[in-house]
Amino acid sequence: MNLMVTLVSKRLFSTSISAWLDHRIFMVALWTLFASKAAFGFVPSAPQLAASSYLLIDANSGKVLVEYQADQQLPPASLTKIMTAYIAFSELERGSISEEDSVPISVKAWKMGGSKMFIREGTQVKFGDLLKGMIIQSGNDASVAIAEHIAGSEEGFSELMNQQASLLGMRGTYFRNSTGWPAENHLSTARDLSSLALALISDFSKYYWLYSEKEYTYNDITQANRNGLLWSDKSADGIKTGYTDEAKYCLVASAERDGMRLISVVMGTKNSKAREQETQKLFTYGFRYFETHQVYEQGANLTEAKVWGGKEETLRLTLEQPLILTIPRGKQGELDAVMEIDNEIVAPVEAGGSYGVLKVSLDGEVIERRPLIAAQSIEQAGLFSRLWDSLVLMVRGLLGLN
Repeated sequence: MNLMVTLVSKRLFSTSISAWLDHRIFMVALWTLFASKAAFGFVPSAPQLAASSYLLIDANSGKVLVEYQADQQLPPASLTKIMTAYIAFSELERGSISEEDSVPISVKAWKMGGSKMFIREGTQVKFGDLLKGMIIQSGNDASVAIAEHIAGSEEGFSELMNQQASLLGMRGTYFRNSTGWPAENHLSTARDLSSLALALISDFSKYYWLYSEKEYTYNDITQANRNGLLWSDKSADGIKTGYTDEAKYCLVASAERDGMRLISVVMGTKNSKAREQETQKLFTYGFRYFETHQVYEQGANLTEAKVWGGKEETLRLTLEQPLILTIPRGKQGELDAVMEIDNEIVAPVEAGGSYGVLKVSLDGEVIERRPLIAAQSIEQAGLFSRLWDSLVLMVRGLLGLN
């Protein structure tokens, strides 16, 4: 590549007509070079968004593709309801509540301002209808009714929310209510919200379809889902919008194309259209320039290692979780995997123990490390076998073979 540029560059000093032609050839060569890089893994700089904070991750690998101020604590507005739904789904899975439960509507729920499902105080509403009212219509009244039904009070429910946030590793998040209604120290981060969205999709795929519903009718009032991406992007299937004067316009979104799922978080845009446009920039960038591959399956037999002093002589090594990587498009053939196995593996061996490391590199840089896990347990051999192997190891050590 350098030789080509150097040779062409020398010709540019000619004053003949051929110099002009050579210049055109040089420009075509450069264009071909850049086009080639685009086709074989060249990734341009990530888009810069008109937002206070944003983040884009691959849902399958967990890799962060774009981030800006992702750990800045900001008011999450109705993005809070993702956690309210997460806990509601958890209770449904446990069987402690049912979608057919009749939920009494309190004065507090009925009086909630902002976006509403328009439930009435003193009536009974099915829990499943409240879920739709909260997820599709973003009803603050529905959120409070759900919280009260699960925990007895919204204050008690917020404790559950914070406990779950801690379990999910959401270190920059603190919830004061179930709705996102403005409250002191009710804060979250783009990174935390992406973790929550990922957990919601992976843990409760059974209920995730609710987030792609475009409208819901309750009490003869039909309201459209506020996530405009559901109409403009056929690959988008969720998740939640948010708005308050302080938070401005926010959106946690997800889209799936050809088996690749991306999750984006955009916080603090100027209007509802902007949050969709800025999110679409992230999706376009992620889907166009990256691809996801499952390199190894969970439990795949990667290699075998020598075991000393055991009833079996070889140990099968595997991975505890599937290895899924998100890499620039066209780079799959350039991945390089190296397995570093412990020099001396002596029985007893317990299944699940770590006996080495798998390193995957791309362009000379290690992009993933995973422990190599014992696929089976191996008990100690008899006394004579153990003594013999110990002697062999001693000799190998003296000879510098270990």
